[in-house]
Amino acid sequence: MISIYDSKKIALKDIIKRDEKQNDDVFLQVSEIIKNVCARKDEALFEYEKKFDGVELDCLEVSEKEITYALDKIDPYFRETLEIAAGNIREFHKNQLRNGFTMTEGEGAIVMGQKISPIEKVGIYVPGGTASYPSSVLMNTIPAKLAGVEEIVMVTPPGDDGKISVNILAAAKISGVTRIFKIGGAQAIAALAYGTESVPKVDKIVGPGNIFVATAKRIVFGIVDIDMIAGPSEILIVADETSNPVFVAADMLSQAEHDRFSSAILVTNSEELANNVKHEIQKQLPLLSRKSIARDSIDNNGKIILTSTLQEAVKISNAIAPEHLELCVEAPFELLKNVKNAGSIFLGKYTPEALGDYFAGPNHVLPTGGTARFSSPLSVDDFVKKSSFLYYTKEALELVNSRIMDFASREGLGAHANSIAVRFKGARD
Repeated sequence: MISIYDSKKIALKDIIKRDEKQNDDVFLQVSEIIKNVCARKDEALFEYEKKFDGVELDCLEVSEKEITYALDKIDPYFRETLEIAAGNIREFHKNQLRNGFTMTEGEGAIVMGQKISPIEKVGIYVPGGTASYPSSVLMNTIPAKLAGVEEIVMVTPPGDDGKISVNILAAAKISGVTRIFKIGGAQAIAALAYGTESVPKVDKIVGPGNIFVATAKRIVFGIVDIDMIAGPSEILIVADETSNPVFVAADMLSQAEHDRFSSAILVTNSEELANNVKHEIQKQLPLLSRKSIARDSIDNNGKIILTSTLQEAVKISNAIAPEHLELCVEAPFELLKNVKNAGSIFLGKYTPEALGDYFAGPNHVLPTGGTARFSSPLSVDDFVKKSSFLYYTKEALELVNSRIMDFASREGLGAHANSIAVRFKGARD
């Protein structure tokens, strides 16, 4: 049963429970899996797929024939939906593209700037098996394609029949995935990080997964880059007396059904709304297909917080830094000015979080666990790298050589100073 709290009588640490402890048992299991994949490569992958996913595979890679079949087999209406969603995501993320820059001084005597290059190979992890998330395929792949990534390798666990969902395969084809492999779990992350006979080694791994996937990503970080360590899903709704309790309850439950550890929080200045939402949650819960998961989430992590003002509600939200923030109020753009920490912000009463999950365009791969205080949604920027460049003529360097040598000497780095000095002690051009 969800409870209502007075904001002045509850501490922030009690509003949202975030377990920051590392599971040592999982860490040891994942470390062993990674070590085994490094040593035995494809042989280990086949064994782990049989052990963890219950399938004996003849081949790890999905064939072009299977992908073409998926496009033909998929429901035409859903295929059209995927195409439209992909277009929306592409149009939004196009605005994140940027060029490098060049600065010149002294009529070309000094040239410097920044060069932006795409990461060459990216691995995308997509949850699979009993679950199927084609939306994750779109959200992770399209920004990478826009950034100019040449090779996008997708890994996803197969179902009991050894096959990948046609919806997943169709989304991969529509969004531009290069190669697809039927592997999941920590072993898939290990394969992407280190490479095997079949799976190419990549430079960065993105995408959500369970605790084993998240732990594997944490371990291989440094060998490859990763997007983030994603925790349980979160939603925080700031609502006023004009909000519809049916809408608010439904939006809270839309996140609660993700995971038993997910959190759904309402912060409102209306006691009447708080009571109505509490009643509505209990009314809607039994009707959900994932009611058991949603109920555990609501009972353990659901909260309704009463505040004196909406401004106080936003302050609480900023302190929590939620993954998803809904401003379900009469004047959302006014409150938006005060929002500092949130992964993605949904404005108004007809902009539910689910709209962003699937269709609108902004990315749904978002910082969790309070990391929205310092990190951002997945974007084109995650798939590029920046290099600076610098050019000085002899004359330009000569104008500043004494200052550079003095600077280097004060840091005790004589060889640095000497690398400048040798250029002006009779050295030939």
